[in-house]
Amino acid sequence: MPYRQIEDLPRAIRGQLPPPAQEVYRAAFNNAWDQHADERGGEATMHRIAWSAVKRRYRKAGDDWLPAER
Repeated sequence: MPYRQIEDLPRAIRGQLPPPAQEVYRAAFNNAWDQHADERGGEATMHRIAWSAVKRRYRKAGDDWLPAER
């Protein structure tokens, strides 16, 4: 199901990502939901798409996610 606000994201996502990255995750997940909800793979596919969006804009440095240099 789509996430209406950041607070609705899974606790693991909120605990790992800074708020701007959480918004990227939420937006990508919701967009994937709109486009792929009827496809096989279900919600796991939406989460993979959302993580891909985060990884394009952020990089992990130790335990922190930092904006990627462009």
